Amino acid sequence: MSVIRLHNVCVDLPVFELSGRSLKMHLARLGRRGRIGKDNDGVVIVRALDDLTLTLQEGDRVGLIGRNGAGKSTLLRVLAGIYAPTAGQIYSRGRIVPLLDIALGMDELSTGRQNLRLRGLLLGMSNAEIRRKIEEIAAFTELGDHLDLPLRTYSSGMRLRLAFAVSTAVDADILLLDEVIGVGDASFMKKAEGRMLDLQSRAKIVVLASHSDTVIHQMCNKALWMDRGRIREFGPMDEVAARYAAAQSAG
Repeated sequence: MSVIRLHNVCVDLPVFELSGRSLKMHLARLGRRGRIGKDNDGVVIVRALDDLTLTLQEGDRVGLIGRNGAGKSTLLRVLAGIYAPTAGQIYSRGRIVPLLDIALGMDELSTGRQNLRLRGLLLGMSNAEIRRKIEEIAAFTELGDHLDLPLRTYSSGMRLRLAFAVSTAVDADILLLDEVIGVGDASFMKKAEGRMLDLQSRAKIVVLASHSDTVIHQMCNKALWMDRGRIREFGPMDEVAARYAAAQSAG
């Protein structure tokens, strides 16, 4: 059974260079809320996540809500293993697939077909799995003979199709999304939306950060309200989202 458990998780991010008046003012405001300190070497440290305790189980479709800087993207990166906790513990069971940067690991000089394999390996697919799926992935891109050309010859839309096709071919137990992937091309959108819905339905747990209230309500059954690196509230989507909206309206 797939599961994620966080116990008293904290994440401190170092800030090695402070430049610009606006950045300094922003850091000063954070500091007044007790989120900034210095380590033993004098490096400024920002506490991005503060004492998170949380359990996600099979069937959870969790939407992360909160203002910019609340810690949503940092939490996704911790769940993905990109950031290690400064304190606390994380336990997970199941194959975690983070779709946080779908073009990560793609090589400009390699062909589209070679990049399908590179991206697949980066997502944790085995060679056998890639061989089994590569023709289906290639067909989904609708790139035809362009798959045998170097990535540097691709338009931005072609690159996105390639990255999207392979990223959504992986079988995830735990799926992490930072904004729903859009593919731009209107003629491709309907097919892409169906593929994304299929990917989500196969996953046991989904965690999504999005600025779209519509997307959050459509895709999620629970909401995790983040505020200044802490969990403000976690529970049924409609209830938590309503209280968040009320708090936003109240200023």
